[in-house]
Amino acid sequence: MEERARSCLLRSRSTLVKDIKASYLMDHMISDGVLSPDEEEVVKEQAAALLEVLLRKDNRAYISFYNALVRENYGDLAGILHNDLPLVSPEAEKSFADGCTSFLQMKLSEGGVPQRPVVFVKRPELLNQIQKKLYQLQNTSGWVTVYGMAGSGKSVMASEALRDHTLVSECFPDGVHWLSVGQLDRPDLLVKMQSLCFRLDQNQSGESCPRPPSTIEEAKERLRFLILRRYPRSLLILDDIWDSVVLRAFDIQCRVIITTRDKSLTDSVSGLRLDVPVDSGLEEEKALEILSLYTIGKVQKLPDQALSIVRECKGSPLVVSLIGALLREFPERWDYYLRQLQKKQFKRIRKSSSYDYEALDQAMDASIQVLQEDYKELYRDLTVLEKDVKIPAKVLSVLWNLEVEEVEDVLQEFVNKSLLFRDCNQRPYLYYLHDLQLDFLVEQNRTQLGELHTKVVSQFQKHYKKGPPTSGDIECLYWIRFLPHHMAKAGLSQELYSLMFSLDWVRAKAQILGPAHLIKDYVEYGAILDKENGVVRGQFQEFLSLNGHYLDQRPFPDVVQLALSQPNSSEVYRQALLQAKQKAHQGALYLDWINKHSLENLSRLVLQPHQGSIYYACFSKDGTKIASCGANKRLRMFKSTTGEKLQEFQAHDDEVLCCTFSPDNRLIATCSSDRKVKVWNIEKGCLLRSFEEEHEEQINHCQFTNTSRPLLLATCSNDKFLWNLNKASSQNTLFGHMEPVNHCCFSPSDAYLATSSSDGTLKLFEVSSTNEWKTIDVSCLFPEKEEAEESEVLVKCSTWSGDGSKIICVAKNAVFVSVLYLCVCVCVCVFVSVLVFLWDFESKKKVADCSGHLSWVRCVQFSPDGSELLSCSDDQTIRLWETNKVHTSSVALLKRDSDVLFEETGITVLEVPSGDTLTLQGHTKTVFHCQFSHDGQTLVTSSEDTTIRVTSLLRFECVILKGHTEPVRRFSLLHTSATPQRLLSWSFDGTVKVWDMVNGEKIQDILCHQGAILSCDVSPDGRRFTTTSADKTAKVWSCDSWKMLHLLKGHRDCVRSSRFSWDGRRLATGDDNGEIRLWNVRDGAPLKIYSRGSKDSMDSLHGGWVTDLHFSPDSKVLVSTGGYIKWWNVETGEALQTFYTAGANLKRIHVSPDFSTFITIDNIGILYILKKVVPEME
Repeated sequence: MEERARSCLLRSRSTLVKDIKASYLMDHMISDGVLSPDEEEVVKEQAAALLEVLLRKDNRAYISFYNALVRENYGDLAGILHNDLPLVSPEAEKSFADGCTSFLQMKLSEGGVPQRPVVFVKRPELLNQIQKKLYQLQNTSGWVTVYGMAGSGKSVMASEALRDHTLVSECFPDGVHWLSVGQLDRPDLLVKMQSLCFRLDQNQSGESCPRPPSTIEEAKERLRFLILRRYPRSLLILDDIWDSVVLRAFDIQCRVIITTRDKSLTDSVSGLRLDVPVDSGLEEEKALEILSLYTIGKVQKLPDQALSIVRECKGSPLVVSLIGALLREFPERWDYYLRQLQKKQFKRIRKSSSYDYEALDQAMDASIQVLQEDYKELYRDLTVLEKDVKIPAKVLSVLWNLEVEEVEDVLQEFVNKSLLFRDCNQRPYLYYLHDLQLDFLVEQNRTQLGELHTKVVSQFQKHYKKGPPTSGDIECLYWIRFLPHHMAKAGLSQELYSLMFSLDWVRAKAQILGPAHLIKDYVEYGAILDKENGVVRGQFQEFLSLNGHYLDQRPFPDVVQLALSQPNSSEVYRQALLQAKQKAHQGALYLDWINKHSLENLSRLVLQPHQGSIYYACFSKDGTKIASCGANKRLRMFKSTTGEKLQEFQAHDDEVLCCTFSPDNRLIATCSSDRKVKVWNIEKGCLLRSFEEEHEEQINHCQFTNTSRPLLLATCSNDKFLWNLNKASSQNTLFGHMEPVNHCCFSPSDAYLATSSSDGTLKLFEVSSTNEWKTIDVSCLFPEKEEAEESEVLVKCSTWSGDGSKIICVAKNAVFVSVLYLCVCVCVCVFVSVLVFLWDFESKKKVADCSGHLSWVRCVQFSPDGSELLSCSDDQTIRLWETNKVHTSSVALLKRDSDVLFEETGITVLEVPSGDTLTLQGHTKTVFHCQFSHDGQTLVTSSEDTTIRVTSLLRFECVILKGHTEPVRRFSLLHTSATPQRLLSWSFDGTVKVWDMVNGEKIQDILCHQGAILSCDVSPDGRRFTTTSADKTAKVWSCDSWKMLHLLKGHRDCVRSSRFSWDGRRLATGDDNGEIRLWNVRDGAPLKIYSRGSKDSMDSLHGGWVTDLHFSPDSKVLVSTGGYIKWWNVETGEALQTFYTAGANLKRIHVSPDFSTFITIDNIGILYILKKVVPEME
């Protein structure tokens, strides 16, 4: 230290020791790096000891001590030291100010600008914003406002912006003057202004200091004179401003930068005004860097609790710094401080730095206390908000019973004071609280939480007396999403029961938010709902789980109709039937599935996460998440309990064939037909690594090891790679297979890797050495065939038993179990394309067959604990099954080729199996169609063998009709009085033939189309018939002349079905694109097109081909079958109702004469007897 500075300290020792409080100054000096923690312990708040330490240090310590006196308002004492401030040497300068020039360092020191904190991380974008605004003050006076919530780093960044030689020398060569303000009354404000006047007067060497100003007005004039006359190009920094009165006192036409929580304060002053917002939280990397600098120095060595602390406080610089400083003193308290944050114990996170407040809760409370009393009450109401939820002003207008404009004025005041944040990217504006602010409110109002939530529910009920809003706007979304939450938090169990056990609520919420949110509510509030009726809660949850894939469709399905398919004992069904009967009074159409009691739906949850086939789905290692991928090139993750979507990635440029979770559930890997393997960070939602050059063909499968030490990823294609993700670049190639590898999996201990190949072998590799350990030739287990194609054995996949002693593989339709050390193989099961079979390997018996998928099942997987089974299919759905509840179904599964007799005593269904036997024999190939005669005495059947057989059920005599050259799929009985025993048949050979059923004589043989005839129908009066064809046309023919009357063009796909209306005036035709067209029979003119513009998730207008059509007796309603059943208003083309079957690809629908009963069979063999719901008699 220079002798002059040392002498000044010695001369002034007694005065300094008498007046200063050492603890106030030491925080600043520690931040400047001139006092160490050990020296702090030696001083122990004793002023004399502090001076003794200072006298042994260099010029930096003197300057830091002087700045600390200025900042803590010891202006008179700072004045004693001012004239003897030393110059900093170039060497000291570099270590003191990170390369600041001597000019800059002197300006900052004289102005009392605080040094960097002990721990500092750069925020370059924010720093550039502040400096850019300051440059705008180079030639004019004005205000730069740096604003943000408590502890966001406003002061640190304002001071850091001044550590720029070019900025200060060009814009503020007359100096920068820092004044810490805070919450002041008028006397304290006067003291601050006197201190600044004294500092500016001291800088005028050789002049005696005038007397201090005695009033604020006098001080203002004095400052105006000093700034404008002596320091015209200087900058005034007012730190931590709370009141506009303070700003008006410094409104002296100078250059000013202020830090504040209330950006509206500068509205009261004149001149140029510029704003710089400070984000409330740091990025995770920056926040972790602060913790590492306080503790162990390297981010990589931080414990897991560090990231949890950062996320808990949303990266608040204040909280991270406070906790970091505490951890420097108590390095073993990571868990303790994390718990305090999680428990909202802000009082225990106490001051350990130079921050102005003793504890975190005081810093949070300070902003609230400056509000008006009525505004404090309104702010307290925000305690009920959820984290990370943004709300519009209209929601709060309901809560506060104020006009929206009044609410916006209140919220603007909160935003100005950094008590609330506003998202201006949407209209209307959305508002939200920082997590720390919300946590503080919850802690402050913990005893009143129930009362506050009750107020929300009460105000909602007053405002929406007729039920929840259904507009779908932002306000509606809030109430639909969070009303059950407020009821549960308020303890309003009866209100919650009434809401959640209501089909109306299910309809409203599912239509706006989808089914996943509803299922989540039933899970989250299950404990409360079960106290009222756990059975009913389960019924509603099951209804949503099994029908969620329908409720996600647009247009939105009729919830009442869906609910009518629930068991008759269900409360869901009871409410649906009641509503259906009420709406039937108004002319609505509903169908009751009267034989559904014989069928059990075994899947617990049905999801439709992708458009297109789903190739793979898997559980996370903890079973809480499911990931799926498929033909749409995307990766999706959702909750296994509710189906709620968690994340979605556009993963690859081509089909994604497989996905797999890492053992710790932090990573997920995907592989694709684009020959790339990608690894994704689930927590951050970003791509971690991509391997793009190694594989030369599509990558069929990927799997992580079961443990993370080391973390390996196996991928297979025509070649196999083993990746070590813990290293920058490491791979091993496994050789041995002669054909592409379809699947790979690690043994439970990760000692071995099993690979399944199209070369007919299963190979086991040692992971540690990557050497081949064993080969199992699966192809030799099949009998040899003569044809090469039939002898080809592709081993599709394999899996290990839990103890790793057995390997199980699939080839062709068989599963083999190999006991590794005995090499014994046992065939245990056969697979069917759309079914999932569950087997007990010990008993070698089938436990269950899980039916429900409508197309090829691509993948099945057990949950980690084995309680659930996951399956995915080309039908675009994922199904979850509870393994302890599924069983072999006892329900009779029927074929879709059938006929129905409607009698007064009941309904008779006759099934025609896919084969050549029933009780009637004769056909040599598959029977396609059967039909009773009108008197029920004769059965007519047609077959793939090109013949038609007419069998008398009384005499068991058979007439065979021969003449077609292609299979006869359908026929029609001509039932006019003139032709009581005639039959009209059609075939893929393009002809229509008319037969006498008594003697088998062929009466007419007409070549109707060049392509296959797909359907035919005869008009009710028997005068016309129609044919439809694969050539995309339909034709109307005369039964008198047997000539074509009209050629109907317009369909864009095969025309598969047709039907005349009962009045004979209209004809309906349906095609393979799901489109239905209505024609005028008289002139062949088109009348209407049904289904246009409403394609469903299967990219069809009807879920598939339109296979059958029927008019009601009054010709006002049309029923059609395809992927499901639809009823249409003939005149308007409006869809009146839709019935979704468990299966799809319906072939026919049988309709009772009064159009009240409908019968069909789906492609998985389930029979549906549907009766029209009629209104109850009043």
